[in-house]
Amino acid sequence: MLLAGRSEDMTQATPTILPHTQIPALDPAAWLASIVENSEDAILSKTLDGIILSWNEGAQTLFGYTPEEAIGKSITIIIPEERLHEEDAIIESIKAGRRVDHFETVRRRKDGTMVDVSLTISPVRDRDGKLLGASKVARNITQARRFAEEQNLILHEMNHRIKNLFSLATSLVSLSAREAETKEALASDLQARLVALAKAHEITLSGPHRPQMLTSTALRDLLTTILRPYQGQHGAQIEASGHDAPIGARSLPSVALLLHELTTNAAKYGALSKAQGALRVTLESDGQNVHMVWTESGIPRAEGTMTEGFGSRLESLSVRGLGGAITRTWKPDGLVIELTIPLDTLAQ
Repeated sequence: MLLAGRSEDMTQATPTILPHTQIPALDPAAWLASIVENSEDAILSKTLDGIILSWNEGAQTLFGYTPEEAIGKSITIIIPEERLHEEDAIIESIKAGRRVDHFETVRRRKDGTMVDVSLTISPVRDRDGKLLGASKVARNITQARRFAEEQNLILHEMNHRIKNLFSLATSLVSLSAREAETKEALASDLQARLVALAKAHEITLSGPHRPQMLTSTALRDLLTTILRPYQGQHGAQIEASGHDAPIGARSLPSVALLLHELTTNAAKYGALSKAQGALRVTLESDGQNVHMVWTESGIPRAEGTMTEGFGSRLESLSVRGLGGAITRTWKPDGLVIELTIPLDTLAQ
């Protein structure tokens, strides 16, 4: 009986069933054979001695052997030597009348390559219940297993990164509190540094290859991201060019904070604070180290006028943690900062 107001929905949901008179008159055995032959899974049968008796198209696709090459041969043609003991255990289970469900293992293709498979093995009996052999269904799970491994790698990396960020955030709060003269200054400086870290990590989560991008990003991308908010500020000019280099997940927070401190200083006191100011950043590599030359011009200043504050100490700590070196040279119209970081360390 149909409920009021639901007849149309229920009619649409009803599957189409052929009348009995329209069902093709096929022999049940032929129907079953057709299903087996056209299955995407590898379906085969074997004797209790392990001799292959049948081999469908799915088995040919998965293992590379044609039926003519496989039938009559031992099942060990697809079993790696180090896994031959599995076949003995499977036969023992079959002889005991036990079905083997979703046994994940590795099998060998005709070309010698290995494939991850999930096996289901069932006893085959005659009409009288006598055990004749076994049927085996093998499903390729290589992609599924690879995906699971990638997911585990990502989760491990994310766990490691989150721990690092919490540790870094705790240090920032502690060190900032020692230097801040007011709670407003503490909140402002700390927020700016945390935003810089957030933007840096956002880069690593963009793009079509998320797992790969999760563990590294590019130095120039990070530099561009941190400088972007200051582009055109007070009329100052910004130019960044040169060699690129990968930054690993471990080095990313230190590099992001370092570039943020340099940019913040330039915005407060240097080239980005004046209309006549200009900032030019070039990146070069000698194969072992990446060299960054940070040049601020249009800001006449006497050498040594900057005090040693928290930003300077954070900068020194970041450089030291990266195994790098940094120098400052005051020019008549500005400042040149030279930074060197080993490429191996940067990529970690």
